[in-house]
Amino acid sequence: MSTAADNRAITAPNGIIPLINLVSPRHSDSWTHTRNGDNRGYIDADSLSELWIHTGTACNLACPFCLEGSKPGDTRLPAMSLEMLKPFIHEAVDMGVKQFSFTGGEPFVIRDFVNILDYASQHKPCFVLTNGTRVLTQRAHQLLPLKNNAYPISFRISLDYPDATRHDAGRGEGSFAESLDSIKWLQENGFKVSIARQMELNEDSAAVESIYCRIFEQHGIAEKLPFTAFPDFGTPGTEDGSPEVTTNCMEKYPTRESRSHFMCTYTRMLVNTAKGVRVYACTLVDDDPDYDLGSTLSESMKARIMLRHHRCFSCYKFGASCSAPA
Repeated sequence: MSTAADNRAITAPNGIIPLINLVSPRHSDSWTHTRNGDNRGYIDADSLSELWIHTGTACNLACPFCLEGSKPGDTRLPAMSLEMLKPFIHEAVDMGVKQFSFTGGEPFVIRDFVNILDYASQHKPCFVLTNGTRVLTQRAHQLLPLKNNAYPISFRISLDYPDATRHDAGRGEGSFAESLDSIKWLQENGFKVSIARQMELNEDSAAVESIYCRIFEQHGIAEKLPFTAFPDFGTPGTEDGSPEVTTNCMEKYPTRESRSHFMCTYTRMLVNTAKGVRVYACTLVDDDPDYDLGSTLSESMKARIMLRHHRCFSCYKFGASCSAPA
């Protein structure tokens, strides 16, 4: 495994690896080679089973750790509209896609989002990543009729820590309570819900999640909820000094089946750009234009994905996936 030797991350007292801006030069052909000149690891796509749709980087919150750098009014990635997405939804269905998934920013601040969700859930199951604050419950009257669509809609709510004070320090006062209210409302109205939380170094995952469960029980949320724990992915344009994935590293995953946990084998993401809607390799690399794979889904599935982005190492090490829990 090749590392950026002069830029090793130092563990901070709180156990979090701080992000740094790397200054060491890339190899002359950094797409195919690491900084040390080793052949870079790569993934060849299998088939499209999940299509992610980035609704835009606008958000009602301004979390300093946001992997998209989102905030109110942000336009790094402009908002999507239903008319932009219809051709891709139909292309994906023709290619055998099994699910449409949505991320942001915050999808529920996008004017056309409920219309998009309505249309998509008439074709395949849908999965929505949201902070679950009042922007969701304010759309409750629009969401309820979607329960009658052909396919179900499920939600993943972000609750960073099982501690309201710590959670609100990043997301704003009262956001923890608002998210709990949304979880309860979604459950009471028959929507499937899971939780996204922050992963910490050397954590006891079972102990952490048991604290969440006690909080849910106190709030009248009886059903056990699945968790997805994420490492710190960093903000757009930063790198964290993670090891670079080489072809030798990929010998750990020698088969088609063993490589299937990498999102780029089975997912693509749609992003609104100055060039129109473009297809990117996955949900974590939209800050690098080299992962723009073209203007059609079929074209994008032919591309070899080099594991160059520092977030690729998270997939390598943790099996990190933005997909819905099984």
